[in-house]
Amino acid sequence: MSTALLDVHLTGADAALRADARAGLTAEPKQLPPKWFYDARGSELFEKITELPEYFPTRTERALLLDSVDEIASASGADTVVELGSGSSYKTRVLLDAFTRAGTLRRYVPQDVSESALRGAMDALEEEYPDLELHGVVGDFTHDLDRLPKGGRRMIAFLGGTIGNLLPDERAWFLTHVRSVLEPGEQLLLGTGLVIDPAVLVPAYDDAAGVTAEFNRNVLRVLNRELGADFEEEAFAHVAVWDAENEWIEMRLRAERAMTVRVAELGLTVPFAAGEEMRTEVSAKFRPGGVREMLTEAGFELNRWWSDTEQRFGLSLATAM
Repeated sequence: MSTALLDVHLTGADAALRADARAGLTAEPKQLPPKWFYDARGSELFEKITELPEYFPTRTERALLLDSVDEIASASGADTVVELGSGSSYKTRVLLDAFTRAGTLRRYVPQDVSESALRGAMDALEEEYPDLELHGVVGDFTHDLDRLPKGGRRMIAFLGGTIGNLLPDERAWFLTHVRSVLEPGEQLLLGTGLVIDPAVLVPAYDDAAGVTAEFNRNVLRVLNRELGADFEEEAFAHVAVWDAENEWIEMRLRAERAMTVRVAELGLTVPFAAGEEMRTEVSAKFRPGGVREMLTEAGFELNRWWSDTEQRFGLSLATAM
């Protein structure tokens, strides 16, 4: 029979939102971290985005993972798979089945910011994988990695191209932090979106049906609900642009007219000029050489690299040196 444990380390989410909102709304230019998109409604909208015809990253990574996962499991030999930002992902089962076939899997450690999502996922996994040890960790992957359970031979999986949502300094710090919690010889499986033609890339973040626009504006709904703000959501237009110099997509919200927004819980009054844009997400894309370089700088050795035939997505298996 499986054994299941759940550690809850996430505290101060309200304080974090307050700090991020105050810093971002008073910055020049204004900005908000993308993690605040993801309340229940935001998560539902993102699931819809992944099914849109323009949004290729999820299905490309999924197909690549299916094609490569047995090689990944064989090359890794890990007995513990740790998944950051696990949710209730389809990718989880692809990994678990492959490592089971390889005959090494003993334990699965899902980490996620949502306690309810993690409990639901673990309940389902306990039924599907009765011989697997489960040890869930509720926490923020940017802060709580030192709380991951130790022991065994671990592989941390960080998929979905989420690494691209971090700015360069944040990426470097995060990968160094991941390396610091691993023993030499333990591994990181990293998913990265790759630089491709902007004519294909930009529509993935600005779909014709307007689902991404609703997802983008959801951060305003979160601030209205949680911090007593009075954003008029429809007064902000969704903008997605390719920054060729930084090689990332930026999502922004553009004020359609001059306005003043009040954030009651912060005692803050925020002016917006007509046409002013507030950045809500960066989604960096990478080149294979750049992936190797950032892994090496963080203390990893790149062992294996997989990409799809159109070179839209990459998977890296790297070992902690």
